[in-house]
Order: sequence, then structure tokens, then C-alpha cells
Amino acid sequence: MLNAIDKLAALSPRRAFKRAGELAGEQQWQRAARLYSIAAEAGLAEAQFALGEAYIAGRGLSQNPREAARWFLRAAEAGHVESQCRLAGMFIHGLKAPSPDQAASLFGEHTQPTETANAADFPSALLWARRATEAGSADGEALLGYILSNGPDDIRDPAAAELYYRRSAAQHWPQGHLGLGMILMRQADTAEKTVAAMREFEEAVKADLPTAHYLLGVIHEQAVGVLPDPARALTHYRKAAIHGIRNAQAKLGAMLLAGHGCAPDPIEGESWLRRAAIAGDPEAAALVADLYARGGALPPNYAEAALWFRVAAEAGHRVAARALGMLYLTGAGVARDPEEAARWLARAAQQGDIVAGADLGNLMLRGDIRQSSVDGLPIHEWFEKAAESGDLIGAFNYGVCLAEGVGVKRDDARAAIWLRRAAEGVVNAQYWYGRLLFEGRGIPADPVEAHRWIARAAETGMVEALALLAEMKLHGHGCPRDHAGARDMFLRVAANGHAGAMFALGALYGGGHDIPTDRIEAQAWFAKAAALNHPVAQLMLGRYLRKGLAGPPDPVQAARWLNRALAQGIDEARIDLAELALPDAPQPRQAAGD
Repeated sequence: MLNAIDKLAALSPRRAFKRAGELAGEQQWQRAARLYSIAAEAGLAEAQFALGEAYIAGRGLSQNPREAARWFLRAAEAGHVESQCRLAGMFIHGLKAPSPDQAASLFGEHTQPTETANAADFPSALLWARRATEAGSADGEALLGYILSNGPDDIRDPAAAELYYRRSAAQHWPQGHLGLGMILMRQADTAEKTVAAMREFEEAVKADLPTAHYLLGVIHEQAVGVLPDPARALTHYRKAAIHGIRNAQAKLGAMLLAGHGCAPDPIEGESWLRRAAIAGDPEAAALVADLYARGGALPPNYAEAALWFRVAAEAGHRVAARALGMLYLTGAGVARDPEEAARWLARAAQQGDIVAGADLGNLMLRGDIRQSSVDGLPIHEWFEKAAESGDLIGAFNYGVCLAEGVGVKRDDARAAIWLRRAAEGVVNAQYWYGRLLFEGRGIPADPVEAHRWIARAAETGMVEALALLAEMKLHGHGCPRDHAGARDMFLRVAANGHAGAMFALGALYGGGHDIPTDRIEAQAWFAKAAALNHPVAQLMLGRYLRKGLAGPPDPVQAARWLNRALAQGIDEARIDLAELALPDAPQPRQAAGD
């Protein structure tokens, strides 16, 4: 509410404006805004500008940039230079002028300007910056320099931009110094030119311009034309970060984390990185995530790591996408979900991350994800690109794609070439190449050479290689027949839960081999393999139980295992089941749960 003095001042626009200034000095914002409004409605340009500023800052009025623009426009049209500069700045930052059919009521009571983020209206900004420049405004000259150096091609004029920045800087306007410094830095090809650009930035930081602080931080950190000075860089980054410059926050956080130019401070470093990440910096988000994933100075927190990896990945950070995929694959910080892991690995791979492409391919080749999850993805192309770059894992994965026809027509001959190349350094490739030699796929069969490569893989403890090597010993493929050696190797593999090795032990102990027959031992191994759903082991266990080869016959359990083998496509089980059903055969009871 206005008091008597305010009401008396309101009778004259000039007195109202003066009284409003006094009230603003006392932070009586609402009363000041009322008087500014009275003077502005009366056509006083200074009051219109002040009212616009009040709407921008939300002092005494609700913050309203559109309403601010309406008052700046009225003052600008009356020749108020500061308002012309304000309008130019607002158009640069996304204020859109109305279409021609709206021009007559520009920013009127029923017409509001529209604002579109990151969509500057350079032609409108140019109009008002020129008007301010014609009046000799240093601010207008700096704005004009910015428009001419950053606007669209039909407006851009680098030479004129430099001229206007120089004119603004000559009037000691900080934004003029900043703009001129940026132009000089882009042109700098000698230490002298870099120093000249630095002088302009140093003039700008006298007015505490945050962008100037950030640029000086970069110069001192990266030794651009000067000796490295991480301590000075840290000081400038901190000043820019406090003013909300996102890149400075990220730089400051990383330097504090690493102790670059200061003692390491992971707590404050994480705080600044987090601010930059919240502001949309994907690299900062990835650094925060990595900080929590690795642990160390801060305790590991995989849930927190997953949150920030997701922020970074959604902003296009490919390494973060791969890391998030691995968290979903292992279940660290998130529920284990191979399909979700595949989705993030695919996103990273599509952005050129070779390692993510390999990880995704391995998931698919192992059968850990549904084929539909990767349909349409050029996985074989990612592998081929990695292989051609000399990456041995990429060569292995591409070879497997060719051997299995994954995403590309099966080509055993080309598969053998890539797998042979990868076998020099990749254990899995040694096993796969050995298999191709053993089976004669794509290259002439060579059991001796196959044995050599599979033995190399087996030396590392690779279970599949050990199993195949034991089979080769059993049958004398590429090496002398050695049933006892095969048994010992199958025992080693079976200890790793390999159902095929368990079945092979059952067959070895069952008789007909160069080791003593032991049907009790054979039945025990068939039972272990059958429990792991090995179909032929289920058939053999059913036969042992039906015939009582290792103890009393058990027709009930025999029928149970024979039916399970039949359900898996082992048609021979029908004959054994028919034998059980003969009149003189023991009649099986229905087993619980079958």
C-alpha cells in the first residue's frame, strides 16, 4: 500500500520515478514497483526501463520476462539506450519477435512474445544492438560484436565484429574486452598473440565476468601460450564455478579430486562435479559415477554410481552407457537384467564404443539375451571394424559371427582367417580355431594342429577346451589314445559342473575302455549329468535303473528318467519304456511330482 508521501509523489511521473528509486534503495520493492508502474504508464522511458528490470529480477512483482520485454520495448522505441541493449540481449537468448501481422500490437495487453530455448532471434537482436551502437553505447557495441561473430551466415561478419569489440573495449566495457579476447585467442598462432588475448581477459575479470575467469582458467591449466599454473587455474575456475559456469564447475571438481593445483579434496570435488552434472554436463556425471563405482577416498556406492552413469549415458556419454550396461550385467547397484544391459551396451556401441560392441556380441553368442534384443543392430559390422583396426578381440568376435552366421551369411573360410589371427592373443579364439581344424570347417581337417591349439587354450584352464581335449585323448584324435588321461581330464572338467564331462565319465566307467569297469561309479556320474538335464545321461540312468546294473532294479525311477529323456527328443527311450510295460516286467509306480 502507498502511504501519503508515495501518493503525493504519484501525482507527477518524475516525482514518482524519483520516489520509487528511494524506496528501491531501502528495498521497499513492492511500493517502488507501484510508483515505477505509474511513471512508466505516463511514458517516462527511465521508469519503463526500471519496471522492466523489476520484472526481470522479480522485485516487488512476479518474475515475468515477457512483461519485462514489453516495457523495454516501449522505452527502446523512445530512444532509451539501456533498454535497446536489454532487448538485444533478450533476443539473443531466445526471445522471439511476433510475426508481421502482430507487429501493430507488439507486446500489447493481449500479445505476449514467445520464448524458445536455444533459438536466438539474431535479426531482431541486430536491429536493437545497432540502434544502441549508433547512440555510442559500449554495451551495444559489445552486443553487436557478439551478433556479428556468432550469428547465422547471412549476418556474420568477423572483421566488423572485431572492430565493434575493439570500440567497446576502448570504452573499458568488460564484455568488449571479453569478446575481443575470444577473437584474438581464435587468431592466436604465436605466444605474443596469446598474451594479447590474455590481457583482454584480465581486463574482463576486473569486472568479475565469469566467462573470462573460465577462459583464463583454461589458459593456465592447459598452458596455452604460458607456463602451466594449476593454482591460478584453480582460482579462476572457482570464481567462474561460483557464478554457475557449468564447464568451470566440472573443471574445478576434477582438479580438486586429483589434487591438481591443491591438496586432494574428494568431498568438495564431488560436490562441484555433482553441480555440473545436475546442470547437464555428461562428463561430470560420468566422473561422479566413476568416483562412486571405484570407491577409495569416498566409500563405493554402486546404486549412486548407476544413477549418475544413467544421467551421463542419456546425455550421450558412450563410456557411461557401457559402464551402466556392465552394472546391469553384474547386478551391482541395480537389479541384474541382461536385457537392460544389452540396451545400454548397444547405445554405446552405436556411438562407436568398440568394447561395448564386443561385450554385447559376447552376451548374444553366449545366449544370455534374446535374439530379438539385438535384431537390426549391425553387430557383425562393429566386430568387423574392430577386427580391421587390429583389435584381436574384435577379430575373434567377428570370426564367431562368420562361423555361426550371426547377422551375416555363414562363411567358415573367412571365419577361420579371423579366428587364426585372433588366436595369437585370445584364448577363446585358440579354442574356436582348434575346433574348426578338428571339424574341417572352412579349412582342411588337421587333428594334430587342432590338438595343438586346443591344448594351448586348455593350459589356461578353459573348461570347454579341457572337455574337447579330453574327448580327443579318449578317441586318439591328433594325439595317442589315452583313456586314463582322458578320465583324469574329464574329472577336472566335471568338478566345474560340466554335464558333458560327467556323462563321459559315466561312459568310461561303464566298460569297454582301458580303465577298470565300475558300474556303481558309472551310474553315479550318469545321475549327476542327468540332474543337469543331459538328455543321453537321463537315458543311460534310466537303463541302469531298469536293468539293475549297479544295484537292485528301480522301475519307478527308471520310468521317471526315461520319460525325461524322451521329452528331450531321445527316441531310444521309447524302447526302454516299452520293456518296462511288458507283463513280466516290474510295474512302475507314479512318482510324486512326475
